[in-house]
Amino acid sequence: MGRTVLITGASRGIGKAAAVTFAKNGFNVAVNYRQSEDMAKALVNELKGYGVKAAAYCADVADKSAVSEMFRKAETELGKITVLVNNAGIAEQALFTDISEEMWDRMFDVNVKGAYNCTQAALQSMIHEKYGRIVNVSSMWGISGASCEVHYSASKAALIGFTKALAKEVGLSGITVNCIAPGVIGTDMNSAIPKEIMDTLKADTPLNRIGTPKDAAEAIFFLSSDKASFITGQVLSVDGGFIL
Repeated sequence: MGRTVLITGASRGIGKAAAVTFAKNGFNVAVNYRQSEDMAKALVNELKGYGVKAAAYCADVADKSAVSEMFRKAETELGKITVLVNNAGIAEQALFTDISEEMWDRMFDVNVKGAYNCTQAALQSMIHEKYGRIVNVSSMWGISGASCEVHYSASKAALIGFTKALAKEVGLSGITVNCIAPGVIGTDMNSAIPKEIMDTLKADTPLNRIGTPKDAAEAIFFLSSDKASFITGQVLSVDGGFIL
């Protein structure tokens, strides 16, 4: 069976690091992006340097028809999707009383409905092939909650429930469903956080450093590999011990 991974939100950060990790290990890679076309295309060229097939697909994961078309194209060009990484996500800080209905809906549309759309699309061939690996990217705030990030924390907690329930449902089809819960990772998403706050977060991390996208990518790849074939429905914290 050929090995093809589709990674949502793969043009930067954790998604990009995961794409490189999979390519280095011989996977064809479907790079999903929404806005960063130049970055996605540059990544595809990098991935091809590892001797695998790769292509970029523009789709808002919250748009079911766009997701269906993306999967159709990816499976035609790269082969059946054997691994899905639901990485695309947005974050936002606001007092709960200031969160508008639009802000709340967009957070859940991307972070939760996006995973729903992509997973339904991926399962069509995975169930038929009796094989598949699904890895969802949650957050440590989905476990512990974060002040001024209620909508973000709630959406990431929803991914954890999604993971556990789906793992029970599709296990008989040879499909594993797991989740990583990253801590503070040095990504573009966190680049706007003031240095003094990042320093405090680093000091509160037992390993006394900020995580890297590669740290998260390696955990994603492990859960997608044969080494994790008897692991499903689990949440792997990649947070340097932050929420111990």
